[in-house]
Amino acid sequence: MISGKQRSYLKSIANNIDPIFQLGKNGLTENFIKQIDDALETREIIKVNVLKNCDLNPTEVASQLAEELSAEFVQSIGRKFVIYRESIEHKKIELPK
Repeated sequence: MISGKQRSYLKSIANNIDPIFQLGKNGLTENFIKQIDDALETREIIKVNVLKNCDLNPTEVASQLAEELSAEFVQSIGRKFVIYRESIEHKKIELPK
């Protein structure tokens, strides 16, 4: 669980990154979840865009992904959301205490 200060720090980082995944009409597939998992290990923080043709709620999708991948939900704005997970091998982000 991350603190409010850490969440704010992650939001400031997420503000400068572009979405690297788009979730469309196929919804959450095993392959999509695997790709998110790999990206979290490499980048630690990712932004995902939920397309308009997807019937899923972005906040619910983010919460579900965070739970399945042992990640932290950072924020959801409009149809985009950000999740974070500390990397084991590629640690780049140092969270404030």
